[in-house]
Amino acid sequence: MWDMSVRAVVSLIALALSTFLYVTAETLPIGLLPLIAGDTGSTISQAGMLVTAYALVVVLSSVPLTRITHRIPRRLLLCALLAIFVAGNAASAVLDGYWPLLGSRIVVAMSQALFWSVVTPATAALFEARVRPRALSLLYAGSSLGALAGVPLGTWLGQTAGWQAAFLAMSAAGLVILVVIATLMPKAPPAQAETSVGSAPDAGRYWAIVVYTALAVTGSFTVLTYINPFLTEVSGFGEEAVSPLLFVRGLAGLAGVFVAGWLVGRNGWLTMAVMIGLQTVALFGQWVFGTSAAASVVTLAASGFALASMAAALGVRALETAPRSTDMAAAGTSTAFNVGIMGGALIGGVLIPAAGVRSVALAGAALSLLALVVVLLEPRLSSVTSLTPSRS
Repeated sequence: MWDMSVRAVVSLIALALSTFLYVTAETLPIGLLPLIAGDTGSTISQAGMLVTAYALVVVLSSVPLTRITHRIPRRLLLCALLAIFVAGNAASAVLDGYWPLLGSRIVVAMSQALFWSVVTPATAALFEARVRPRALSLLYAGSSLGALAGVPLGTWLGQTAGWQAAFLAMSAAGLVILVVIATLMPKAPPAQAETSVGSAPDAGRYWAIVVYTALAVTGSFTVLTYINPFLTEVSGFGEEAVSPLLFVRGLAGLAGVFVAGWLVGRNGWLTMAVMIGLQTVALFGQWVFGTSAAASVVTLAASGFALASMAAALGVRALETAPRSTDMAAAGTSTAFNVGIMGGALIGGVLIPAAGVRSVALAGAALSLLALVVVLLEPRLSSVTSLTPSRS
């Protein structure tokens, strides 16, 4: 028999890897847009819609699906969602044409819509309160690396063995994780009742978090969705350099995750303010100095560090300030994050034909500045009387 604490740690690792896979699958087409467009007979903008449509499905179905399934045990629900993930990504690899690919992406997106509502409270329930922030930071390390390291790895695999191989790899890895969770994740975690509601409920702060998350992620993905053409057309890099550059961004993101895990337990509000401010400066710098290859590397790494830090801190902050059910709170922040992904892809898709690829960096900086204004106002929006900002 496995000790309960060992099972909890192994389950945490498996859940973190599952967040890596889901975020990688969502953003995988970003580094493969030219290859997918060429094979499916679509344009770059149409291929970009594989990311936009995915995010739209998550936005529209996250809260309704959470309401419908809230009575299903989290372990069983996670296993069912991973099974859909495995099947959907396999279908993306083997089906021919743009529309079947889009359809299989929508199936995976529906499983992701519910996954984010379940995985944070399910992870929190595995651990006692004193270690919970660190456990959640490790969980979100997986999601941060999915957006930052998963894309370059997928880009490299797609360029080496064909973009279909990247989707097959997602499916195979998902199957392994499904087996681990089904076998080892405890059926009745020790802190399940304790983590069903927020530890410091505050509706005002929670909704501020939702708003500035949507704005900041929109700003980030206005650039990130089209980072391939930005680096090649504006900064002058060759196509073969895109994957290594995204890997550098991923390394910066990994550093950001560990920094956020250390800071968020001390002052979560200040952590978010600093990181959104850093993203604003980085994206503005990318617009101003985008034609410089060296400056592009620096700004790319800085924006990656900032986004990963925000993502790692977000789960902890939402779980604390959740005004009611933590599952519904997680659904709300997931919706906000995917509004950002979808909105960023749409804004970039509109801007590029009208103002050129470079314009996406200025738009991303402007949206990040709006997010910074909201986060600075958050303490004033609190629903709870307090003399100092909450240390979430």
